[in-house]
Amino acid sequence: MTSPKDQPLEAEIAAMPFLDHLEELRRRLIKAFLGVVVMASVAFVFADEIMQFLMLPLGDTPLHNMQVTGTFYAYLKIGLFAGVVGALPIIFYQGWRFISPGLYRREKVMVLPLVATSTVLFLIGAGFCYLIVLPLALRFLIGFADELITNYITINSYISFAGLLLIAFGFAFQMPILAYFLGKFGLISSRFLARGRRYAIIIILVVAAIITPPDIITQVLLGVPLYLLYEISIIVVKVSGKRS
Repeated sequence: MTSPKDQPLEAEIAAMPFLDHLEELRRRLIKAFLGVVVMASVAFVFADEIMQFLMLPLGDTPLHNMQVTGTFYAYLKIGLFAGVVGALPIIFYQGWRFISPGLYRREKVMVLPLVATSTVLFLIGAGFCYLIVLPLALRFLIGFADELITNYITINSYISFAGLLLIAFGFAFQMPILAYFLGKFGLISSRFLARGRRYAIIIILVVAAIITPPDIITQVLLGVPLYLLYEISIIVVKVSGKRS
């Protein structure tokens, strides 16, 4: 027989109507948004330093501005992307707090480890993209035209390209955490994931094709880590999944 600490908070869930769930979600989203705004404001102050950091994968390729407001909007994007990264602990914490009523009482103490793990996984994904994927993708895409075409890359297009790619890789590396929660809720099992490997490969390839530039190198560089994370997710669900 399980102790009260090991029982899920079903009473709390039952006592919360659907509209209250929506209100709770709204409050969590507002807090996460405010966290992004604060961190983006701080990042905007250091936009020059962040810009120099983001330009390192470009090597000797220069950036250009073709609009009066181009540089200003590019720096706003830098602040936004950096704000999302800086506010990751807040975003993950609010997300965990929203779904925590469906977990066990003893798992409430896991909030800080889960937030830390999610943040580290994001940084690993973004770091992998920055150090490996982004330089290879730029080398392939910029050098594709060879000497026939002169590349004229604008600062806005590059910030959008690099920022979205870094964010995409960071969130893609959240797969084990997502599997952990789905397993806790009993929505998936390790056997289900293991049997669905062939379908997972197809989905991973489709996702990689959607969130990466249209070149096979970048897609493979995202697809391979995603598949490895899928295998890790099977282990995570097997160890921590809901027992029937």
